[in-house]
Amino acid sequence: LNLRPRADNATSPSETTYTFAHATPTAGWTFVLGDIDADKVAISAVGPGGHALTAAELGFRGGFNYCAPQFAGKPSCTGDAADVPSWDAATLTLTGNAAAADTSGAAAWFEPNAPISSLTFTFTRRAGFPVYQTWFAAITRAVSGTVQDQTAGTPAAGVGVRLTGPDGTVIGTTTTAADGTYSFAGAVATGGYTVDITPPAGKTSDLRSRQVDLTAADGTADFAVRDIVPVPVSGTAKDQHGTPIAGATITLDGGRTTVTGADGSYLFDDVPVGIHVVRITTPDGYTLVSSPTPFTVPDNDETPITGKNFLLQVQPTLSGTVTAAGAGVGGVVVTAEGPDGPLQTVTAADGTYAFPRLPGGDYTVRVEAPQGYVVAGDASRSETIAVDDVTNVDFALARLGSLSGTVTDDGGAPHPDASVTVTGPGGPFTITTAADGSYALGELAPGAYTIEVAVPDGFTGAAPATRTVTITEHGELVDGQDFVLTPVAVTPTPTPTPTVAPTTVPTTPSAGAGNGALPATGADPLPIIGAGAVLFLGGVLALAFVRRRRA
Repeated sequence: LNLRPRADNATSPSETTYTFAHATPTAGWTFVLGDIDADKVAISAVGPGGHALTAAELGFRGGFNYCAPQFAGKPSCTGDAADVPSWDAATLTLTGNAAAADTSGAAAWFEPNAPISSLTFTFTRRAGFPVYQTWFAAITRAVSGTVQDQTAGTPAAGVGVRLTGPDGTVIGTTTTAADGTYSFAGAVATGGYTVDITPPAGKTSDLRSRQVDLTAADGTADFAVRDIVPVPVSGTAKDQHGTPIAGATITLDGGRTTVTGADGSYLFDDVPVGIHVVRITTPDGYTLVSSPTPFTVPDNDETPITGKNFLLQVQPTLSGTVTAAGAGVGGVVVTAEGPDGPLQTVTAADGTYAFPRLPGGDYTVRVEAPQGYVVAGDASRSETIAVDDVTNVDFALARLGSLSGTVTDDGGAPHPDASVTVTGPGGPFTITTAADGSYALGELAPGAYTIEVAVPDGFTGAAPATRTVTITEHGELVDGQDFVLTPVAVTPTPTPTPTVAPTTVPTTPSAGAGNGALPATGADPLPIIGAGAVLFLGGVLALAFVRRRRA
């Protein structure tokens, strides 16, 4: 897989989770991480029982550069053999070259030695915008064998054969050919495989299943069938739903044993005359409900004895769904803690999860919100397991949202370093505007938020005074939450005295009239004119002083 993260940066890593339909084998396969140069990747893996794999179980095998000259058949790229990522076993982190330079071919490979249910890679950019690759590869083997008819001394044709994987998953079924042979191809090279046969009517087998190890080479499993010798005793092992239980060990008194087939049936032939009893070894995850009573093989009858059946009950399953805005969310970690300690699983693509075959008792079920989500409602639930399945243990998630806007003055100029307070779930939060007057706040849980700008010195207020927005479970990105600051009006200091208009219009004396003395006084006007000039000069000086202060 050749991946480029959508929004990979140093604070928001790109996370990829692979959920396997069946747990991986403990050997015979590998995963390779390529082009690890200007980034680093943290690796985490969860096993089928909720076990987090250790560094030793992840099986780091080393680094290499697939673009280096010494590799025959390499891609059309150029790389340095010394350019390989480094592995930190303590943090389970693979880091590219020390310079965080964008190079070619740096890779590392792993061979896990423990089963994996989900595998997560968290890539963090160190420089540039890197691309990374992921490869999965497996060594495959074949399983084959022959079934012989001991009674006839010939190959047994038409015998049903089944191959089961290490985790109990049926890999394939077939029937023997005319020469008694069968084969299965393409099985991953690991141990723990089981081959079992279903003898045809009138036949039985002393050994119905064999273990096969494919770790080092192809496997072989041969069988033999023979005619049933009276008196046969047979029965079935099934659960409360009528589902056959395969592979259960049945013991006949005296120490003879057999195992149930794929259809849950078992058979003992040539059972001697007398009183007998059969017992079952209860498989893990089941509870025995009822067993056959003792029975008698008569001394004068060869009629097969049938119906010696066992009824078992599957221990209950606890299940539920994790949703966000009504849709299932895959890859979410769910933990159930009960009498046997904590168990972990991850939700499927449709958001469902299940913990099968749990012993009775009280359980606490918790959900962990993945990146970009928050738990809406209770993050844990208490449930009691008794006899029946416990379903609908559901959890709801909500996406995180964000809000943003700008702060400007009434002329449209941005106002940097303005203090913006957002009050709401998990808050209050206080941030400052950038140089362009913008602000943004992310990872907000659903709810109502109030936004308010602290009015800085030199301003009288903001319009609007506050804003209220609502983020729902859909995680909206609410922008356009803008504020305009109103500056303080400037008042001159000191305030000039207003000029009062005269109430009486003065008259102009006639030319040549009088001698320049004031009317009705005979006084000389020169002293008054001199005083007026002094007052005018004082006004000019005062005005200059005021202008200098304003400057």
